[in-house]
Amino acid sequence: MDVLIENFIKEMKLSSGLNRQRVFEAWDQASGAGPATIRKGLKNGVLYCSISSSALRQQLFFRRTEILNNINAILKEDTLFTKDGKDGNYLKNIILQ
Repeated sequence: MDVLIENFIKEMKLSSGLNRQRVFEAWDQASGAGPATIRKGLKNGVLYCSISSSALRQQLFFRRTEILNNINAILKEDTLFTKDGKDGNYLKNIILQ
């Protein structure tokens, strides 16, 4: 069954959009800042997040490495996520705005 789903995703060229959505969900889960995140963007392995509270943004800034590692761990366990990071990590950095 998993092979059929994977083939369908590849055939329909859905992996890019699906990966983006999975990264955004992993951010919400790993950071706990989903409700305070105004905007999210993803480009070249860098996650850009606009946070509504400057105090929360500062707290998240100090936890960036931990959050980044947690997101990559979540993505590694996700069977539908297309893994293409050379070092096994999809995200390289998080930029908080």
